[in-house]
Amino acid sequence: MQQRSLGQGGPQVSALGYGAMSFSNFYGPMDEAGSVKILDACQHLGITHLDTADVYGSGFSEACIGAYFRANPSAADRFSVATKAAIYRSPEGVRSHRNDAAYLTQQLDQSLTRLSVEAIDLFYVHRRDPETPIEEVTETLAGFIKAGKIKGFGYSEIAPTSLQRANEVHHVMAVQSEYSLGVRSPEMGLIQSCKSLGTAFVAFSPVGRSLLTDKPHQGDKLKEVPFLQDNPRFMEPNLSANIKATAPFRALAADIGLTAAGLAIAWALDQDDHIIPIPGTRSVTHLEGLAAGASFTMTDEVRDALAEILPIGWAHGDRYSLAQWVGPEKYC
Repeated sequence: MQQRSLGQGGPQVSALGYGAMSFSNFYGPMDEAGSVKILDACQHLGITHLDTADVYGSGFSEACIGAYFRANPSAADRFSVATKAAIYRSPEGVRSHRNDAAYLTQQLDQSLTRLSVEAIDLFYVHRRDPETPIEEVTETLAGFIKAGKIKGFGYSEIAPTSLQRANEVHHVMAVQSEYSLGVRSPEMGLIQSCKSLGTAFVAFSPVGRSLLTDKPHQGDKLKEVPFLQDNPRFMEPNLSANIKATAPFRALAADIGLTAAGLAIAWALDQDDHIIPIPGTRSVTHLEGLAAGASFTMTDEVRDALAEILPIGWAHGDRYSLAQWVGPEKYC
């Protein structure tokens, strides 16, 4: 597995990471035994960067990783772990975002316990609270480094201007945002800002929430994923149009000898050397297909074919519904 730097001066990690949102019921049922199989496979395939969050399964994802580390002590040294905090649900169940020092400290301490580590490699603010200046939040995060609780920090779904403001206070190790052949908006400033500042760009949902796989979610499968039922790209008539639009992509992947998801990963890695995609899956076989994509040597012929098959703007429907857009910063 090729290696990439997790930000300027950061550790070397596998170019392909693993998104442990799958260690929750977000995309369907998952238990601890299933997480062990995936983490074993990650070690076998050389995937060393794990990405989780305190809200994934209400801490279950972090707890699965922590249990694995306790059962396999040497694994904690081989993996680089990122987690996130800031998404808050009130006792009444109302979702909001908190970036205040007291809340982030509380959530970080709980994550350290669940993950069974002394320090977290990369700690993200999951969503920005616009009422808290990002300079103030960055000072809080820098304090966590000084306290030895984290080794670096990042932000998820922020605008390039926010990154620049934060980086004036302290170097930002990574920025995480959705990026794939179907979501190209980070190319309008965010990827470039990360590159110029020495910040890793971590791409979540690089296989388009299944649209860029061999079996896009549809029919009964969608009933397992409430998020997708309300997502414009998975609502008719958009869903049928998107499945039709991506059919030639699946055919191209098969001709190359990759899974469609593997080809999506190969494309993401080919965009720049500071990009680290973090797909998630509950299947070891699917994980192997993703890893094969990370080993694929991209050619001009395939690049040209992809640009023709899935040009910028091909997708039908927005990537989020109005409710799902609460939190991510829009900048273009």
